[in-house]
Amino acid sequence: MKPAQPGTGPRSPAIKAQIDENLKRVYHEALATEVPDRFTELLAQLKAKESEK
Repeated sequence: MKPAQPGTGPRSPAIKAQIDENLKRVYHEALATEVPDRFTELLAQLKAKESEK
């Protein structure tokens, strides 16, 4: 018996849909995460140094 090709199984569309849903959820959670204050402060310092030049 020949092994099935990836993506050809009977549950493949359902698995792909679940993966898509999980990736979208993680992406949206990452977008909703606020930038830490320390990082914002460092960016402001870099910007100030750039404008001094």
